Amino acid sequence: MAKSSIKHDPSGMARELERWFKAHARDLPWRRRRTRWRSLVSEIMLQQTQVSRVVEKFDPFLKRFPNPAALASAPEDEVLAAWSGLGYYRRARSLQAAAGVIVERHGGRVPSDPELLMALPGVGRYTAGAVASIACGQHVPIVDGNVHRVLSRLWADPVSADDRAGMNRAWERAEFLVKEAGDPGVFNEALMELGACVCTPKAVSCSTCPLSSSCIAFDQGKVELIPPPKQRVAQPIEHHHAIGLVRRRKLAVQKRSTEGRWGGMWEVPTVESKRRLRPGEIQKQLGLEIESLELIGSFQRTLTHRRVHFHVYRGQLPVGNKPWMKSLKWIAPGEEMPMGVAQRRTLELLEWPDC
Repeated sequence: MAKSSIKHDPSGMARELERWFKAHARDLPWRRRRTRWRSLVSEIMLQQTQVSRVVEKFDPFLKRFPNPAALASAPEDEVLAAWSGLGYYRRARSLQAAAGVIVERHGGRVPSDPELLMALPGVGRYTAGAVASIACGQHVPIVDGNVHRVLSRLWADPVSADDRAGMNRAWERAEFLVKEAGDPGVFNEALMELGACVCTPKAVSCSTCPLSSSCIAFDQGKVELIPPPKQRVAQPIEHHHAIGLVRRRKLAVQKRSTEGRWGGMWEVPTVESKRRLRPGEIQKQLGLEIESLELIGSFQRTLTHRRVHFHVYRGQLPVGNKPWMKSLKWIAPGEEMPMGVAQRRTLELLEWPDC
């Protein structure tokens, strides 16, 4: 590695980054009023989810669940419905479980101690550090993907985020810097903001970066090379065959198992397979005959570890009350059910409630 004359000044870097953030921070709803609960909810929502989606959901969710007690006592279906559109619904269940612990063990107030925060369901070191620093002013570090990229470039450390030793170094460097921050919450948010808006994976804007004079990768002309990309793994493909069944202007839906993707969410009757199925095969796996099974359309969703092709059908119910129908719920137009984005897309293709 080429040598650099740059010597990191943690106090100067912290001050510069804090000044930059106060001038350039995005206006996001969870930043307008800081409380421990609002910080915890926002950090859980932001895990593996685009900021734009969280912006849409944050205020309505907090209006319905303004404190841990309100969330802890709510029916799960209501929580999942409020979470709908954010994906990774296990996070919603974990947040509700965390709210229960907060009520039972902490008097309904989110704890400020990072160790107590990490003991909550669904809360790891990063989330605990974010809440403790941003809402409680504690000088504790945070490292997520964006922060790891910033720190890797500042030190010209050419390792990917899935390298354990490299990640440990990132945590050490984050702690080295945050201890010198005037406001640790502002500093930590500034690190995240820098990685999200300036020190991005591609099209890096080094000319607007407040830390470019402290960046060894910039000094060596290696910003685009650090960190190296993660190795891509071929994604398996699944086929989900969704069938819209309507009876007396009501649509048939069923609840998924609480385990796995979209656990506990609702969907129209769906057959999953590793390959595209013919109509006869779909009916056989459903265990019934459907009259006039008609393909309406298909779409694709790319998830973290796989691609899912959805094939949407409309069918006519057979005459008679079959035993399998006991597992279905019939919903009327306008009736809200907790569904994933993909499952709502099937309803759009079916043109429900007009179908």
